[in-house]
Amino acid sequence: MHKLTLFDLDHTLIPIDSDYSWGEFTISLGWVNPVEFKRKNDAFYADYKNGTLDIEAYVRFSTAAMCEKGPEISNLAHAQYMVDVIQRVVCPQAVALVSQHQVAGDTTIIVTATNEFITRPIAGIFGVDQLIAVDLVRDSRPDGIGWFTGEIRGIPSFRDGKVARVQAWLDARGLQWHQVQTTFYSDSINDLPLLEKVNIPIATNPDPRLKALAIERGWKVLDLFKADPSKPV
Repeated sequence: MHKLTLFDLDHTLIPIDSDYSWGEFTISLGWVNPVEFKRKNDAFYADYKNGTLDIEAYVRFSTAAMCEKGPEISNLAHAQYMVDVIQRVVCPQAVALVSQHQVAGDTTIIVTATNEFITRPIAGIFGVDQLIAVDLVRDSRPDGIGWFTGEIRGIPSFRDGKVARVQAWLDARGLQWHQVQTTFYSDSINDLPLLEKVNIPIATNPDPRLKALAIERGWKVLDLFKADPSKPV
């Protein structure tokens, strides 16, 4: 049976929230009003942790500065963000975990509720080519430059949307859930729909609600960031 291993990204493979930290990075660049942006960013992040996030409103807010700056400035900024923020927090044990599944022949996919602009380069650090992220609409007007508009394209990979997006991935390959052995690593109670759908749910660095539920249901609980990188995960 084909093995499909899915990974959430933020607080699962990396010990930070890439969406939130990108917002903080744009503050340091002077792209946004620091007081007002931080207030709203913190409020959205609290909604996410509480399971009440309006994903469409958040994506419009979090991508507004990048959409305004355009591709050249935004891509240069993101390259610096990768150096200054992401590369400093990537843990060897997280890279080893992904590699372990790849060496075993699993198909690996990162399934994240963060948008594609932020996460595509991060997936590359883990050697993961297949990314299911929040896809963004591009400006298709004849006089446009094809840059992002801040609107979500298709189903956002958030909560139940993660199940729908993985389902679409399977459909595109003529596969059904019962034809693959699925594993999903996630830290968040927001990912409960997909955790309940897969064969092997693994609560990874779980938030308190997910940890309690995982223990109750007998799911494996993995504290990846405290793991000994010299030992197999």
